[in-house]
Amino acid sequence: MKILPAIRLLLLILMFHLSLPAQEITPEMIDYIRKSAQDPQTYVIEKFRNYDVVFLGEHHLVKENLQFVQSLVPELYKNGIYSIGMEFGAFEVQDKLDELVTSETYNEQLAREIMFTYNVAWGYQEYLDVYKAAWQLNRSLPEKARKFRILSLSYIFHWERFSGTRNPESMSLVFPLGTVDKFRAEIIEKEVIQKNEKILALVGTPHAYSGYGSAFYKYNGDNFVDFDHDWLGNRLYRKYPGKVFSTLLHQAFTMKQGENYTRISPCEGAIEKLMSLNSNKPLGFDLQDTPPGRLRDRSMNSMGYKDFTLGQFFDGYIFLEPLNKLEGCSVIPDFVNETNIREALEKFPDPDWHGKMSSLEDIRNFMHENSESIAGQYSKL
Repeated sequence: MKILPAIRLLLLILMFHLSLPAQEITPEMIDYIRKSAQDPQTYVIEKFRNYDVVFLGEHHLVKENLQFVQSLVPELYKNGIYSIGMEFGAFEVQDKLDELVTSETYNEQLAREIMFTYNVAWGYQEYLDVYKAAWQLNRSLPEKARKFRILSLSYIFHWERFSGTRNPESMSLVFPLGTVDKFRAEIIEKEVIQKNEKILALVGTPHAYSGYGSAFYKYNGDNFVDFDHDWLGNRLYRKYPGKVFSTLLHQAFTMKQGENYTRISPCEGAIEKLMSLNSNKPLGFDLQDTPPGRLRDRSMNSMGYKDFTLGQFFDGYIFLEPLNKLEGCSVIPDFVNETNIREALEKFPDPDWHGKMSSLEDIRNFMHENSESIAGQYSKL
């Protein structure tokens, strides 16, 4: 049977990838991890000795990541870092958030309302518990002591204005205050850098890039790609290269196979193998000019790059648990309810990312499926 040229090329590419040897875990890597890696809390705090903005890039909805951030609150404060920045939060209600974390009594309902104002479907307890961790710390401080702050890095998006077509005119109605990561960079610059302060920023993985640029198809680009260096971390790194450090929280990467996207273990499983040789102890370690940073990666992150390595992706890495041990966040049962369902349906974010939402049951199912997908996607990795 005659094989078409396009199919022949695809088969050759597939055979090439299947024939690649598994990455070797070298004694140098093991030695580096055992001698130079630190426990994750210490690792983050130590980074603030040289940097003012430390990013944690998260795969959203991983429970352990949020619990780790909660545990950092008192340690950050002890070391002169007085803020955590969170992607999920709107600056329009920053005054309410400031009031929440400094009040005498913690108001869980107010916490929910603050999150609902930003994203009507983000009813996940562990994100709100970061607020509570800040409140608990502040309640333990002397009356006149400086208080810890949670800084909202976003603004209110208006998906109810979305026309269904994406162009500059239509998207400016959804995002009236401009490009989201430009806005976030300006918030951090104004509220932190210009005040000679420091901040730990928890954001989705792409927003935490510093030197790395994500590739996209470009008709007139060399090799038909160009690189996006306008994510939040990119913008601050470009302007303040000596002040910004990007850290990746251990997560699955994505591989495209035909029209399907699948989750894969980073660096063909080499990170997990390396951590298992150290009894899976939680660790933080550098990637720039280090043995682990030289691990190759062939996920979608490598698109447009030759001989792509983990050190080209992020500056540092934090391992908390093996992928198959990670869990999804806890859904707040009545975050969306009969009293706010109309507003939730009207403002439900980005319709291109999900099916049509027409009822309270639809939204609640969506939230549960989002959370459950973490264990579902990660359990076999």
